[in-house]
Amino acid sequence: MKRRKFLQTVAAGAIVSGMPRPGLSDGAAAKPNIVLIYADDWGYGDLSCHGHPVVKTPHIDRLAREGTDFSLFTVNNPVCSPSRTALITGKYPARFCIHQHFAWVEQNEKRGMPDWLDPQTDLMPRMFQDAGYATGHFGKWHLSNDMIPGSPEVSEYGYDEWLVFNHPTGIEEKDHHKTGEAAVEFIRKHKDGPFFLNLWLHETHTAHFITKDAEAEFSHLGERESVYYAVLRDGDNKVGAVLDVLDELGLAKDTLVVFSTDNGPEDTGNESKKQLGEGLGTYYSVGITAGRKGQKRSLFNGGIGTPLIVRWPGKVPAGKVNNKNYITAIDLLPTLCEGAGVPLPEGYESDGESRLGVLLGKDVKRTKPIFWEWRGGGQPHAWPKRAVQSGEWKLVANDDKSELYRLADDELEQKNLAAQHPEVVSELEALWKAWQSSMPTEPDPKCFSESRKPASNERS
Repeated sequence: MKRRKFLQTVAAGAIVSGMPRPGLSDGAAAKPNIVLIYADDWGYGDLSCHGHPVVKTPHIDRLAREGTDFSLFTVNNPVCSPSRTALITGKYPARFCIHQHFAWVEQNEKRGMPDWLDPQTDLMPRMFQDAGYATGHFGKWHLSNDMIPGSPEVSEYGYDEWLVFNHPTGIEEKDHHKTGEAAVEFIRKHKDGPFFLNLWLHETHTAHFITKDAEAEFSHLGERESVYYAVLRDGDNKVGAVLDVLDELGLAKDTLVVFSTDNGPEDTGNESKKQLGEGLGTYYSVGITAGRKGQKRSLFNGGIGTPLIVRWPGKVPAGKVNNKNYITAIDLLPTLCEGAGVPLPEGYESDGESRLGVLLGKDVKRTKPIFWEWRGGGQPHAWPKRAVQSGEWKLVANDDKSELYRLADDELEQKNLAAQHPEVVSELEALWKAWQSSMPTEPDPKCFSESRKPASNERS
């Protein structure tokens, strides 16, 4: 029987109300709390503040009104596990040979992947934990999977408290609504702060498990829309519960809140069987990208261009839309650490760069190119296997063709300029090949499950 851990607490990480956490100076109260909300498979257009024609997301809209909406944000892979790896390591997932989602051991091996993210690598939660923050992770995990024996415990990644699914010792996926409640309780428990909270929402990934209240609200719509819009509402309500408890406890002005998603929306399935286990399948996945090309599994902006909304009262400008400055997911670790005054470990170097100045409203140009690699399939816009962006130029390519876009005036990637600018294509191809040659070709055996052959591979 699968073991359950509904809220594991490391005793040494507990806070005595009114007392500073060990390792912090007397000025620790000035450190902001961090709330990082990462949704799953949401389209850029699945927010009412991004123009959704029907569904309302009032709590995320509130974040946009009280913070800044960064429309040029991208994640670093168009599916879950590598996207999340980039987020919490500040490094490209290819550095860990994590190219697709963690699945069964045999499938991971066939894909040239490890069976989990190495817990000994430098990680955002551990950086905050070492700086005296209470750390919690609630919701999706998927830095291993629930069918992978021997996966490291969540606590090994720098978390004091947690309630997750997609992990062998997690809860059942159908119970994911409990994770929002656990996140709220974590905030209450650590109201004297500082705290670092990951809330990785299940919504809108399949299987869909909707609440009765949300189901009733959209029951007058078509079969698919009524389910998907209810799922969006459930996710938005979890965001609202977090904002409400921050208000209730007087913590809003001292808390930096980030909302984003791991990749674009799932392709709508046409399977006749609409069940997926105990939930509902991709037949009901009707997310939209606000006109961006591609969806999940695509290196076009519909697959990697996701919402990024940041609220930090008095510091991040309120009610602004930033459509000038490029930010990518590997930037968030150095950005949040700099904003919180959390030191980076000795010898650590992010593949990203701090964009704190951009968060604070300054026009700061990005200095590093951004690279993507996709080793999976998908239709109809999943044909690019590599992409690179330098400045306003973005190249998508495979071994047979290349397309080039100037994003400054073509965010929707409609006008292919490869024929007009072959020199830019060559330059970007050379950048990507140099980057790819610096990535490892084999995963670290210490991140292999004991069930992988040969059986002698053990985690050190």
